[in-house]
Amino acid sequence: MARQRKKKGDAVSGWINLDKPLDLGSTDAVSRIKRLFNAQKAGHAGTLDPLASGILPIALGEATKTVPFLMEAEKSYRFTIAWGSTTASFDREGEVIASSDARPTVDQVEAALPAFRGEIMQVPPTFSAIKVDGQRAYDLAREGVEFELEARPIVVHRLEVTEHADADHVTLEMDCGKGSYVRAVVRDLASALSAHGHVSALRRTRVGAFSEENATPLESLLEMEHIADRLETLLPVETALDDIPALALTTEDAFRLKQGRAIVLLPRQVEELRARLRPRSIAGHDGERTVLTTFDGRAHALCELRAGRLSPTRIFHLD
Repeated sequence: MARQRKKKGDAVSGWINLDKPLDLGSTDAVSRIKRLFNAQKAGHAGTLDPLASGILPIALGEATKTVPFLMEAEKSYRFTIAWGSTTASFDREGEVIASSDARPTVDQVEAALPAFRGEIMQVPPTFSAIKVDGQRAYDLAREGVEFELEARPIVVHRLEVTEHADADHVTLEMDCGKGSYVRAVVRDLASALSAHGHVSALRRTRVGAFSEENATPLESLLEMEHIADRLETLLPVETALDDIPALALTTEDAFRLKQGRAIVLLPRQVEELRARLRPRSIAGHDGERTVLTTFDGRAHALCELRAGRLSPTRIFHLD
């Protein structure tokens, strides 16, 4: 009988709400956090470009089981448009492909914004991670391959001007659903204003329950000499599940779920949970009936509510 290989690292579980600095890719950020915590497993929820700073939630250990839920979360951005030139990638890294002297006023920008709020159709930028015939769009774009991406529905909850430093720049904030591209908003807004512009600064300020208020800069983690201090910055596994109905378990029910068995709920519990369920898609699957169960104040299992019973779909091992 083959012996099971021992996993490298420590069984660290939780979320690091990383305030990612500029010029650091998401994959590199995950690798650095994994090493800093000597964690066995790590992953991130939503890529953040090297040219963008801000919120990059990184899951360690058992928290990786909740990544698909955070991928569906609403996000907030603060970004600055530099008027006068359009680049191939619609950010400051790309080659300038068009320019003009047009400088839209704040009033003109604000008058155009209503068309970009609510449920709208958006064509993703060619320099994006979307796959085209099995290849990333940004790889094809860099190779000069011509292709078209289809418009997709997105939801923009809030989009407003927050700063106007000078005639060449305007800063906006946006709250949006998944799949929204700031660079595409800037591209389309510039087109609507018969101007040229690109993103000169971009910061993600929120991903679901992860915000600037509970974020930890990478520099702060690097300055901590002891692992115990870093562990203090960890957020609970259930942080990514803040909008999912939760149920505290008895010792007996917690034991049953741990064994993979369903538990029967009281009619009152069923009514309370159903009142908090809402339509949601998790990794392409229907997640409307998902319920989080807790025991001793910690995440215990993700379950599906059907016919008055909770059946475990993912069990957390946080002992």
